[in-house]
Amino acid sequence: MVKIAAMGDNVVDCYLARGEMYPGGNCLNVAVNVSRFGGQAAYVGAIGRDRAGDLIHAALSSERVDVSRLRRLDGPTAYCLIGHHNADRIFLTFDLGVSMFTPNREDLDFLSGFQATHIGQSSGLDAWIPEIASKSLVSYDFSTRREVEHRYSIGRHCYLASVSGDGLDDKESDAIASELLACGSKWVLVTRGRAGALLRSHSVSCRVAARLVEPVDTLGAGDTFIARTLFGLLKQEAPENILGQAAEAAAATCQHYGAVGHAAAIDLGAITSEILIRARRLQDETA
Repeated sequence: MVKIAAMGDNVVDCYLARGEMYPGGNCLNVAVNVSRFGGQAAYVGAIGRDRAGDLIHAALSSERVDVSRLRRLDGPTAYCLIGHHNADRIFLTFDLGVSMFTPNREDLDFLSGFQATHIGQSSGLDAWIPEIASKSLVSYDFSTRREVEHRYSIGRHCYLASVSGDGLDDKESDAIASELLACGSKWVLVTRGRAGALLRSHSVSCRVAARLVEPVDTLGAGDTFIARTLFGLLKQEAPENILGQAAEAAAATCQHYGAVGHAAAIDLGAITSEILIRARRLQDETA
């Protein structure tokens, strides 16, 4: 069985217009999707002792994700206020709460039991990447970060390096993939939203068109694509089949609210009225 751990960011995504919050965050989303695809998944991170933390814990447990290294700390669970424009998500404001944590020796040793560990650039764990790479293969989501120095420092440790390339053309996507492969990454995934995706290694180059659907909410689609790609690579599936399955899974994510579902009534206890007013104003300006 494919075994993948995800370590890093989590959040509750708060949809003001719906009055609902959903578990989310790049690493949490990858862990849930790996489990749904049939893998053995674990999530290593930190949540607060609040209702938002309860939601995250319950959602991960119900999705059969190992939460033995999920710590609960004093302080608020991270949240992000989400707006929408034509079904595309808009990040209005956020608070990282207790989600930025320092892994301990037990956390790092735990990763040795997994084929790969997924980490996102927003998790604040870059300093730990070399040691994590000594424990398991590394999957890293660069998201929209483009600094060459950062690409080199992290890319050389990656089994799978993922890049959010929405807005990039074919030439730009290939250039970024070539740079990461030259750094030492074994595989590079560039997702480009409605323009499809590119998966490359030194010997393989595959593209896939996006599966066109009428989207409800695009939040989490890229994380789903990453999870299915990593899962397929570790299963040694054919790259073209991996991309096709990933495109289908990402399209399915776009057809429900929240990255992984599990809606609950929004908890506004940690969100001040000033933040809510500012967030609603931003939503009105982008509507």
